[in-house]
Amino acid sequence: MSIHRFLLCVCMVTATSAWLLAEEEPTVPNAYPAGPLGEVVRLGEQLVYETKDHPLSKPFVGNQLNCTSCHLDGGTHPDAGSFLQTAAAYPAWSPRENRVITLEDRVLNCFMRSQNGIRPPNGSQVSVAITTYITWLSTGSKIQMNEKKPLGPRHVPELEFDWSKANPVQGKEGYKTYCLDCHGQDGQGTADGPPVWGPQSYNDGAGLSRVPKLASWLKVGMPLDDPSLTKQEAADIAAYINRQQRPRFKLEEHLPKAERLGEYNFEPAQP
Repeated sequence: MSIHRFLLCVCMVTATSAWLLAEEEPTVPNAYPAGPLGEVVRLGEQLVYETKDHPLSKPFVGNQLNCTSCHLDGGTHPDAGSFLQTAAAYPAWSPRENRVITLEDRVLNCFMRSQNGIRPPNGSQVSVAITTYITWLSTGSKIQMNEKKPLGPRHVPELEFDWSKANPVQGKEGYKTYCLDCHGQDGQGTADGPPVWGPQSYNDGAGLSRVPKLASWLKVGMPLDDPSLTKQEAADIAAYINRQQRPRFKLEEHLPKAERLGEYNFEPAQP
């Protein structure tokens, strides 16, 4: 091989590697869109940070959580509930709803479960703004609709762990060490962290109410700004937190009146 062909191959490999790296490590767009579209993106970002308090979203929230409580840094965190690239995965098949759902459905259903509230109407300001913000964070992403689950390419992968070994007794001690200062002795939250159990936290229909989901999230997201838990610590703390009392999820209590619902993409599972 000549030196010129060798250098060409090196350049092609380097360029391909750089492209793959860019695909693997998406970044937040440099600027908001211009005009009214940019205004809606900004509104969606504000709602993600201020969900429980903003006058548009507050009526649909039933606890003290904001979207950013789980989707860290307003969904821009690369690992903990990231919104980066998420819009590219929708529409997606949802085993829970037994239907193909849109990004809008996914956002609205989160109000029912993680925020223990009421599903906002399809096409509402809340729905349009948050999905517009998430779509903006997916700028440049290759569309990869998910035929298995409504999860984006940056979703938190489940830890490889024997969940029968998750120990809530040890988890209580881990909670005292790593979580208590921000989330409180009784798990009801403080000025520095949201409630993790009790009436103001997510209900038992939320994804994080399952130990593997919560443990996997804790492993990449906690302690805040220094995710350093071992797999065992994450599993133990998750088992302890999810053993505590939290609201029960009853679907009929989280749907708006029929005239405000629009279409709820859900079908009962086949026997």
